[in-house]
Amino acid sequence: MYYIYEKSSTYIIGKPDRNGVARPDHRQSYKTMAAAKAGLTRIAKAEGLLKTDPNYAEYRYAIAEAGYFHKTIEKKVKRKVLEGFGGKEYYEPVNTPNYMSPSSETYWSM
Repeated sequence: MYYIYEKSSTYIIGKPDRNGVARPDHRQSYKTMAAAKAGLTRIAKAEGLLKTDPNYAEYRYAIAEAGYFHKTIEKKVKRKVLEGFGGKEYYEPVNTPNYMSPSSETYWSM
């Protein structure tokens, strides 16, 4: 499994929407490297990057194997557990969905 991610923030990038903007989407993955490269080309084409600078997408986005991405590339952010549930600070991956984060009310209401 492979991810397309933004190099500066390490957010996993999803498919472009109808406006041509690719937004972070932690669920988006590709089975093969070739499929990920095709996805990167579609993102670049949808954002109009191929017309202005064909190499821009290669500098902004990258492709990585899922295990390697989570172990070495993905950034961590400092968060705080809700006050009523401990209030301790901890680090979690950038791509953690809100409903799986102890810093969100949704996590504690399930």
